[in-house]
Amino acid sequence: MMKSLTKFFLIGLFFCDVGLANDGPILEKAPIDLTDQQSLQRGAKTFINYCLNCHSANYMRYNRLNDIGLTDSLIKENLLFTAEKVGEPMKVAMNREDAKVWFGANPPDLSVEVRARGSDWVYGYLRGYYRDPTRPTGWNNTVYEKTAMPHILWKLQGDQKLDEKYQTLEIVNPGTLSVKEYDAFIGDLVNYLTFMSEPSKLKRLDMGYYVLIFLGLLLLLTVKLKKEFWKDIK
Repeated sequence: MMKSLTKFFLIGLFFCDVGLANDGPILEKAPIDLTDQQSLQRGAKTFINYCLNCHSANYMRYNRLNDIGLTDSLIKENLLFTAEKVGEPMKVAMNREDAKVWFGANPPDLSVEVRARGSDWVYGYLRGYYRDPTRPTGWNNTVYEKTAMPHILWKLQGDQKLDEKYQTLEIVNPGTLSVKEYDAFIGDLVNYLTFMSEPSKLKRLDMGYYVLIFLGLLLLLTVKLKKEFWKDIK
């Protein structure tokens, strides 16, 4: 009797988890590749040119861009707009008081946004804007309904229309980028945001491989030592 109840309980938990997993929008997989330095560099440029006007990244310093192949001189010449030294954090360009007046609240810091939301969520969000005249900004979003953030990249993506019956998006006024180009553009940005949320991840993973190799060698030596120690004991 107890086994049957336990089995019934576990089955119930399984279907409960499936139901919860289906809540919310279906998210496409973000094209994350932290070894692609060209993608990370393009994403960093996009972040600084578009996002850093309103959003800060106070846990990220410009000199961490060295990890994706950018020299200090390149950073100073092309990306250092809101700071004077490459050792400074990525401060927001917009005044906080102005932000509160314009948006009702200060835009969040994006340093660890991907760790909080997930790269797939951010990828879907930045591709999920559509025209909605009922909203104050004129925009809504399929991933984050009633978002307060305007679609700052609409000139690149164009205007999208939501088919409410099928919950699909369709371009009605093309932007300067094709759908494929815009998806690649956002993919690079999210790739960089993923890197920025944990800049030391690649180094940590590389070190992990060395640790596993060391433990494997230590295990081999331990086994040989055990055999040598016990060979004369019967």
